[in-house]
Amino acid sequence: MKTAIIGLPMVGKTSLFTILTGVHQDTHIGSTSARLGVAKVPDARLDELARLFEPPKITHATVEYVDMPSISKENLRDPSYVASLRVVDAFAHVLRLFEDETIPHEKGSVDPIRDLGDVETELILSDLMVVEKRLERLDKDRKKIKNPELDREFELLEKCKAALEEDKPLRQMEIDAEEEKRMRGFQFLSQKPMLYVLNLGEAEAGKLHQREQEYREGPLAGRKNTSATAVCGKIEAELAELPLEEQRDYLASYGLQESGLERLISATYALLGLMSFLTAGETEVRAWTIPVRSPAVKAAGAIHSDFEKKFIRAEVVNWKNLIDLGGYPGVREKGLLRLEGKEYIVKDGDVLVIRHG
Repeated sequence: MKTAIIGLPMVGKTSLFTILTGVHQDTHIGSTSARLGVAKVPDARLDELARLFEPPKITHATVEYVDMPSISKENLRDPSYVASLRVVDAFAHVLRLFEDETIPHEKGSVDPIRDLGDVETELILSDLMVVEKRLERLDKDRKKIKNPELDREFELLEKCKAALEEDKPLRQMEIDAEEEKRMRGFQFLSQKPMLYVLNLGEAEAGKLHQREQEYREGPLAGRKNTSATAVCGKIEAELAELPLEEQRDYLASYGLQESGLERLISATYALLGLMSFLTAGETEVRAWTIPVRSPAVKAAGAIHSDFEKKFIRAEVVNWKNLIDLGGYPGVREKGLLRLEGKEYIVKDGDVLVIRHG
């Protein structure tokens, strides 16, 4: 799972990327100066299972983040820059809400709604160029040969063009599964799920949830595949310097229960329709990432492809029951360890033991 952190200059996106991933040095992707880093998905369930089993290894699920150079007309004309954007699964667009005279905004004033619109427009224009070029090609091909596939693609791209010309991102378009499949190959930028990261100033740190709510119910209301989460970059930077045992007290001093970055990672997960199931034993406690509503056989494949091919059954128990009853003997005794087949839909927080041939 790969998410690109995008935005205008001086909005705090690189600072957030560094805090999320701990990556300071440049890691070049192609010829762009994008930086790549990995963040652990916070999961208190893993910590509790680790206390029970005391394994030598605890493995969190991870999210890959790409810190992209600022979105601009110039950068979107650079093929390597656009190629880096096309291969990600989602965008985290950092919007600046903080005021700071020492950090000038390139537009001369702080206006997150304007910035949101400006970046969206650039993504839409980039897609429109791709659509127009492809329609031109298809028009020539359809005159040479009769092919219903070409006709269907042409109709779909005409539909995309109409939406883009109305300044609508493709993620808002109503499409069926067949159309979605056809569009996948284009890797359209404005079709990617969008998480807006509201970067607040320290004075507003206690209002993170309030700001999120305002955006969800206001400018982002009714937008498909779009979400918002709020962080305070200054607090996150200070938090990253503190020992783990002091972090909760520091957050509590601002009336917060969790860090903005924990919520950012969780929001990225939710936006992409992903969840975690767990495996737990004396050698390792681990979280595995799968799409929501995945069957047990696909979850087995996330662990190892052989487990999917030779799947027999999955032993399933809720992580909380496993903790409360002190391990597998306790849940077996209470009849809470179930045997499930291939089609069982795995739930977030299930602990699985895969039986395979």
